[in-house]
This record gives sequence, structure tokens and C-alpha cells, in this order.
Amino acid sequence: MPGRFFLTDPISDLTAALDVPAGVVDNEPARQNISPSQEIIVFDGALTRMRWGIVPVGRVNARGRPVMQNIINARSETLFEKPAFKGVGRAVIPVNGWYEWTGEKRKKTAWRIAPKGGGFLYFAAVTDVWTAPGGLQVPQVAAVTCEPNADVAPIHHRMGVLLERADLDTWMGTEIDAVKALMQPWPVGRLKIEEATGVDWKGP
Repeated sequence: MPGRFFLTDPISDLTAALDVPAGVVDNEPARQNISPSQEIIVFDGALTRMRWGIVPVGRVNARGRPVMQNIINARSETLFEKPAFKGVGRAVIPVNGWYEWTGEKRKKTAWRIAPKGGGFLYFAAVTDVWTAPGGLQVPQVAAVTCEPNADVAPIHHRMGVLLERADLDTWMGTEIDAVKALMQPWPVGRLKIEEATGVDWKGP
């Protein structure tokens, strides 16, 4: 959907893939289980860190009522329609893959999803800035989701919108029709899905 991310390749590999300097993320350690509400690396033209989850303070829903929930994922089908996402930015969450869980609470099975052959996946994302009590400004991000492809469908009813490396500038650009065209399920056969052990669905 994604449920959790992992980013385990060296930052030097990511900077090479994106052809950008590491900047503020230079000392980022390998992370096996990145949970919502934690900081995560985001690419918005440069590599930075943002909180995973948008607190939509000051935003309202279609009925004019305040949006209260912490938004972890944003549905592609309504991204440009919901008032809660008016004025958000667009960026990319680069990771080595993500986890999903199936089964009941006490019998959950973790699934590790990564690109075949290794490397990075680029999740389409939206960004915002929350002004916390005391005036602290918190950059925040939410992944964009779509219908699953045939690989992911047996595990979850949604998947993240994944982008080709060549499409990152288009996603972050101003041509809205071109942006909308990118919000499609990832082609079948390009993901490796395997059962994962030692990954707690409740957190790291």
C-alpha cells in the first residue's frame, strides 16, 4: 500500500542513480523497516528528509469539515479532486522496496517486495509542510497509491504508484495531464515478492 519501506543500499548508490549529491542525507544508515510517522528520505530535486504522514492542518473535506487524520497514502484517483490535497507539492520516495502483510493479527505473514535484479523503486509522493505548536515547520510526505498489478493483487488491494527513473522530472513538473498519465499500476513481472521473516507489522 505500502505498509512499510526499506532502504538498505548505500546512500552512494542512491546519489549515483539520481545523479545528485547526498547533502543532508549523507549519514543515513541502512533501514530495514521504516514506519509511518518516521522520517524518510525524499527526492524533490534534491535529497532531503521528511516525516512520512501528512497532518492536513487547515484543510477541509468536500463538506467543508476539517480533515483530522494523519494521511500516510493518497489515492491517485482523487488526488486532484480532494480539497485536502490542494496546493501540495510532488516528490519521490526512493527505496529498495516495501513490505505488506496478510493474515490475521496474530498470524500475519510479511511479504518483501523489491525490484527484480535489485536497485531502487521510486514511489510517487505528495508533500506539504505542517507548522507544529511553537512554530516549528515539519516537512511531510505521503505516498500516492493506485490499483494493484497482478503481482501485488494477491497480497493487497492497493499499491504505490511507481515511477521510471526517466519520469521523475515529469512527475514533479507542471504538466498535469502528463502527471496524471503516470499514475498507473507498475508493469507485471518486474517485482520480486518473497516471504519475509523478522519484520514486525506493528513497527520496527
